[in-house]
Amino acid sequence: MAMRSNGPILLALPAFRGVTRRLILLSLLVFFALAILSLALHNLSGTLLGLMVLEPELALHRLLWQFVTYPFADLNLISAALALLAVWFFGSTLEDERGSRWLGSFFLATTIGGGVLASLLAYAAGEHIAGLSVQSHESGMWPFVLALVLAFAYFHAEQPLRFNFVLTLKAKYLAAIYLLFYLGAALIGGNRFSALVALCNALCAYAYLRLAPHRSLKTSASEGWFGLRNAWIRARRRRAAKKFTVYMRKQGKDVSIDESGRFLDPDDKPRDPNDRRWMN
Repeated sequence: MAMRSNGPILLALPAFRGVTRRLILLSLLVFFALAILSLALHNLSGTLLGLMVLEPELALHRLLWQFVTYPFADLNLISAALALLAVWFFGSTLEDERGSRWLGSFFLATTIGGGVLASLLAYAAGEHIAGLSVQSHESGMWPFVLALVLAFAYFHAEQPLRFNFVLTLKAKYLAAIYLLFYLGAALIGGNRFSALVALCNALCAYAYLRLAPHRSLKTSASEGWFGLRNAWIRARRRRAAKKFTVYMRKQGKDVSIDESGRFLDPDDKPRDPNDRRWMN
């Protein structure tokens, strides 16, 4: 567990609202629903859990919803509690800074993108790598926690954090520790698919931060599209202005066109940019 350290440890929790609260409450709802259901209908609980966890062979062919549901499928109480606390601390901070829409898009992009990429790599590896196959499975919030830690380190690389209430280190070092842990798990662990999903989540998180660091991916994509559209319109305007200039020159008249393709009246006085009287 890590928390900000700007001095002595304060027993204050971050804000519990927005997308962070919805993710945590949904995880708790699924956890207790499956736990209670397992007491009465153990077979049904196991079937539902099998439909939610990420298994490449099933997710890529029939059960596409597994790319969204696997973070919420975790019946390990200690693991789930620690992961949700990390989501609370890092997620609430990033949501306060970047907004709820950004965090929601970040969760979907890293979770779905990381799950799809890891499943495709598992298919490509086949049985050539021990512990990695299309029958492997992954569940829990820890891959998304790694993505959150990387995002926090991306924006606050020099921010000191108190790790496990004992060690104080900068956010960039904490992110490096998490990455090294998953790399080690991938090399020596039995379930290498879990480490692969976490690393793919981290890769998708880095790509998301490069493409949409301040706003949601949808907003950045729409702004990029309108930017291309406006550039195309300006290029057409300049091309039409050049044709108009050539035509007028053939008629024995010289016209002036600015760099945006607008006609400049030679008899018009240049307007003072600080003059606001024309607005009234």
